[in-house]
Amino acid sequence: IAHRRGRASLASGATAGPWPAAAPMPPMRLIELRLRNARQLFNSMDPSPFHEKDLDADAEAFIESWAAEIPSSETIGLRVHLEHTGEGDPALAIGDAVHHYFESRAEHAERDFRQLMRQGRLSLVIGVVFLAVCTTLARLAMRQDSVWASYAGESLTIAGWVAMWRPMQIYLYEWWPIRRRIRNLLRLSGMPVEVLAAGGDTPVPADAR
Repeated sequence: IAHRRGRASLASGATAGPWPAAAPMPPMRLIELRLRNARQLFNSMDPSPFHEKDLDADAEAFIESWAAEIPSSETIGLRVHLEHTGEGDPALAIGDAVHHYFESRAEHAERDFRQLMRQGRLSLVIGVVFLAVCTTLARLAMRQDSVWASYAGESLTIAGWVAMWRPMQIYLYEWWPIRRRIRNLLRLSGMPVEVLAAGGDTPVPADAR
């Protein structure tokens, strides 16, 4: 898959090609893909109907990574250049398929986020209870006039705080990358998609939106 990104404003009035001309997209930051045909964009091993197919892993990673680098204040769009088109080519459904795929990925990421938050709450409860128990036992141990009791008290205190590592990791570091990815996926699920047939001057109506 050849691809590049840039800022562009499409020219209007193109009518050549086997499809009716689509309205050109307004000025925006474009993610551009160059493909041999429309099927190259999708996972060939996925038996789902075309509009429900998974994207090719390389294409998905490319689109997501570039979209993540474009400021959220800027509008993004996807432009797909097809070298070959023909009868039965699913170019007309590319836009709907891309939107459906990123909507589905956003839903999966949202479920992952909710699961992480549930895990964080459970880990926090367990950690706090364990820390309280360890702290209480440590204080009791340190009341004993013994070196070993002192070591035991310090070890219990350390063990109690180690138990807090997992909830702290979740609430300090793990949740925000998932939220950022969800925002990125939702942005991609609503971006304008344009397909250019062979020759590069024919906007193909890529979806029904």
